Amino acid sequence: MGRVAKLLLIGAAVGAVAGAVAKEYRKPAGRRDGQGRVLGLPYDFRRPTWARVRAEFWDPGNDALFTPHAFGIGYGVNLARLLRRRPGD
Repeated sequence: MGRVAKLLLIGAAVGAVAGAVAKEYRKPAGRRDGQGRVLGLPYDFRRPTWARVRAEFWDPGNDALFTPHAFGIGYGVNLARLLRRRPGD
């Protein structure tokens, strides 16, 4: 990856974080919960719990391959779904 591409990627990541933080601060103080969506991506700035971390990376009951991060912006991979065999495989 070239230097310009890296800078653009870093700039996009910083912009997404800044947008999420700004969105939270625009909410009334009593309604700030640290989670929502920005630019179509989920964000969650609450203190991560083991249950949410596990649900991000290992949730056999969830058919979704990509799950919201337990902390931060974007998605993680549900490894249980990734490793689940489909009928006929």
